[in-house]
Amino acid sequence: MTQTRNPIPPFTAETAARKAQAAEDAWNTRDPETVAQAYSVDTVWRNRDQTITGRDQVIAFLTAKWDQELDYQLRKNLWAFTDDQIAVRFQYEWHDHDGQWWRSYGNELWRFDAQGYMTHREASINDRPIGQEERRVTPGHGELPTW
Repeated sequence: MTQTRNPIPPFTAETAARKAQAAEDAWNTRDPETVAQAYSVDTVWRNRDQTITGRDQVIAFLTAKWDQELDYQLRKNLWAFTDDQIAVRFQYEWHDHDGQWWRSYGNELWRFDAQGYMTHREASINDRPIGQEERRVTPGHGELPTW
């Protein structure tokens, strides 16, 4: 029997929002092994200028990411959905090893298989340096600011 990763397609507004919140919750653990379990074993990502294929590469990518992006906090909001696709907008904040804080903004496009695993992820991301006093991303709390 094939395991499922609920919620599964076809998505409704409620289940798409639950899927987006589950992704936010997982990424905020900053645990690459946990996060990778949401993706199919042959998942394909485009993340900025990189192509990542398969869970092993996802784990390696996330390990390197969170070694550089310290105290990472993410917020995702559902943007749109179809039967097996979800689009989200997100913001996350982090600081580098020099103490500089950053806010990263972007959009992600996700496609899922029938068992609810993400098979494709495309992420477009921009970074902006911020002061620590400008931080505003709080996981799990409402709509993201637009600016």
